[in-house]
Amino acid sequence: MRIEKTPLDGCLIIHNTIYKDSRGYFFESFNRKEFFELTGIDADFVQDNQSSSVRGVLRGLHFQTGEFAQAKLVRVIEGIVLDVAVDIRKRSPTYGKHFAIELSGTSFTQFYIPRGFAHGFVVLSEKAVLFYKCDNYYHKAAENGVAYNDPDLSIDWLLPAEELILSEKDKQNPVFKNITTIL
Repeated sequence: MRIEKTPLDGCLIIHNTIYKDSRGYFFESFNRKEFFELTGIDADFVQDNQSSSVRGVLRGLHFQTGEFAQAKLVRVIEGIVLDVAVDIRKRSPTYGKHFAIELSGTSFTQFYIPRGFAHGFVVLSEKAVLFYKCDNYYHKAAENGVAYNDPDLSIDWLLPAEELILSEKDKQNPVFKNITTIL
């Protein structure tokens, strides 16, 4: 496992060691001890989530507030997505900035997003299966979101707006400057 820092403090790209042979491949997708040794983060993941989506589906930008905030370890099992984290920590020097990375089922790369970030992704392939670990349980009353097309964030989702497929809830997310429940 190799850890790569991103421009957003705490967001990390994890490059896994893949063992391939004529039978296929093997890799250890998470090892708490090694993760701690390499990052200093003692991750206690308590919930795993998986979603399947078709091309153009954009889920996000989501976050949970207060004591229900979540850190996430994201990977793609099948397909390709553009995964995005937005720093919503008011005291952070990168507050309001975002970082985007393409994740795929063939790269085996993972993206660690600490608490204090909004998260979203868009499917770039015909279909994608995304899997992520959370260090806190989902709590409906604490869920919140930021508009995917916020002009101040200027996120390039790599697809034309007319190709994006959003839930009705995500279409109603407020712009970043109007979020009152920022961490």
